[in-house]
Amino acid sequence: MTLHSSKNNPYLKMLPMIIALAWPTMLEQLLQTAVQYIDTAMVGSLGTKATAAVGATSTVNWLISSTISALGVGFLAFISQSFGAGDKQKAKKASGQAVMTVIAAGLFFTILTVTLSSRIPVWMRVEKDIQNAAARYFRILYMPMLFRCASIIFGTVLRSVGDTKTPMRVGIGVNLINIVLNFLLIYPARKISVLGISISVPGADMGIEGAAAASAAAYTFGGIAITLMLWRHKEISPRGQRFLPDWDILKRCLRVALPNMLQRFATSFGYVAFASMINSLGETATAAHTIANTVESAFYIPGYGMQTAAATLSGNAWGARDGKKLKNLSRTLLPLEIILMIISGGLLFIFAPKLMQLFSHDTKVISLGTAVLRMVAVSEPFYGVPIVIEGIMQGLGKTVAPFVYNVLGMWLVRIVGTFICTQILGFGLVSAWGCMIAHNFILFIMFSVHFAVSKWNPESTENR
Repeated sequence: MTLHSSKNNPYLKMLPMIIALAWPTMLEQLLQTAVQYIDTAMVGSLGTKATAAVGATSTVNWLISSTISALGVGFLAFISQSFGAGDKQKAKKASGQAVMTVIAAGLFFTILTVTLSSRIPVWMRVEKDIQNAAARYFRILYMPMLFRCASIIFGTVLRSVGDTKTPMRVGIGVNLINIVLNFLLIYPARKISVLGISISVPGADMGIEGAAAASAAAYTFGGIAITLMLWRHKEISPRGQRFLPDWDILKRCLRVALPNMLQRFATSFGYVAFASMINSLGETATAAHTIANTVESAFYIPGYGMQTAAATLSGNAWGARDGKKLKNLSRTLLPLEIILMIISGGLLFIFAPKLMQLFSHDTKVISLGTAVLRMVAVSEPFYGVPIVIEGIMQGLGKTVAPFVYNVLGMWLVRIVGTFICTQILGFGLVSAWGCMIAHNFILFIMFSVHFAVSKWNPESTENR
């Protein structure tokens, strides 16, 4: 797959559409990652125990957030295909069903997370001296689950009609609020010097609980803001729709969402099991793993930006029965993704030590984190391919195969491998990340083969 330089080249003609959809998502994720960096650095200044307490339950966050995101994928496939077919009224009806889904999911996850907050650090095998701190952090962070559900699902609804800028703008506000409140809530009152001038800064001295409260307040703002933006949106506003179950729409959305939800739940639960085994290796391994995960997340941004564009555009093409557009999309996205992830992986390999030093002064943590980051940097291009193929499949509403591949890769390769390496053979964090890299390679192989032989492959859709 190559991109030829020609004015009439259909692949180059796809680039403006792809970039228009991808760049706001990339910027939004970049800002989110920047805030994660700042959060981690601020908490890291409180010591290794504080970093471990915050990071010990982070994989549970992935578990819950990704399960909710799966509901959004169901609406994305339905709405993007409806738009592609020119049926905007049906898309608006689905938007109304999304409102009902947000309320139901938000209340359910609020009750679930707050009720289990004291038990989760125990299940995660967090060291006893930081279990209480980890539980308090988790409880505060998850109180505004209704608003977090709104941010995730409504953001996906907007992206499904090609509006990636509105979620980006809301995300900027969320991140700014988070940073400011972190600055005020984590530390005690103090004086700082700016251009030689001493300034008194108020502070609540709440430590990691202040970090959780800052995030909770930011999530609340984000949920309210994205709801208002969706309500006023010209193309996809749920205003005037019925907020009672429409099973014709819900069944079609759930048919796509349920495999994706099971996939995300199973893989995220795998992340929980993975983190639990790493937590058992001690504070240094937990802190290094937490920081390295935060650092690495910035280098997946090109992949997930391209995935958003792939899902929306493939859904539009599928709904419009435009096989040629779908073929051109795949032939443009995949080589572009590989190039971006090669650059991303190279930068991660080069700057790994400096990035680790941003978040910790512990030489053992820095050394261990640098080692695993340089290992995973090599696998970045291979991981980018299944991300884009899965995005195309999400837009087409084909989520069963990704469910199977992700679950097999997670549990048979990463979890079983990590259990053998860390719990039986007594190896450390490096072996666990080695299993993670093997998981990435397996996904690359399975998705690539599936893309090449499947009946839905864009090469065979022109005559649908």
